[in-house]
Amino acid sequence: MSKSGINPSQSPASKDGADVKSAAPKRSLTPRRRAREYALQGVYQSLVVRRAGSLPNSAAIAKQLSEDPAFKRCQLDLFTGIFEGVLDRTDELEAIITPALDRPINELSPVEHAALLIGTYELAVDLSVPYKVAINEAVELAKTFGGTDGHKYVNGVLDLLAQKLRTIETQAN
Repeated sequence: MSKSGINPSQSPASKDGADVKSAAPKRSLTPRRRAREYALQGVYQSLVVRRAGSLPNSAAIAKQLSEDPAFKRCQLDLFTGIFEGVLDRTDELEAIITPALDRPINELSPVEHAALLIGTYELAVDLSVPYKVAINEAVELAKTFGGTDGHKYVNGVLDLLAQKLRTIETQAN
C-alpha cells in the first residue's frame, strides 16, 4: 500500500465519475526546515568527500548550496549555525553518537550519518532547541532524504542521546 493509504490501482473518482489524479502532498517548507535541509545537504557532501579520503571545503560547499534559487527562502543564520557547527565539531559529535550505535559509524548511510550529526549538534550544543524538536527535525530529514526505514534508526539513536544530553528536559516530560 502506498504512503497515502490509497492502493495505486484504485484511483479516486470525482463526483462526476471522472478519475482524479492523486498527487503527492506538497511539503510546506518553513525557512527553518529549509535551512536544516540545506545544512543536511552540505553535511552530506562533506561526509562523502571525507569518505573518499579528501578534505571537504566548507566554503565551496556553502557557496554551491547558496546558488540554488530556493536557498534565499531559508533562515540563513540557522543554516550557517548548523552547517558550520557540525563541520567544526564533527569528531566531537561522532564521539557522542558512536556509543549509541549498533554498528561502526562509517557503515551508516551518509544521509543517516548527516541527520544524526545535525540532531546531535542541536541536542548537545543548541540548547535553545527543545529536545523533541531536535529529534523530530532530524527524523524528518532522514524521512525526506534517506532510505525506507533510516528515519526509525535516527529516531532511536537520538532518543538515547537525548536521555544522556538533556536528562532534566527528558525527565520533565
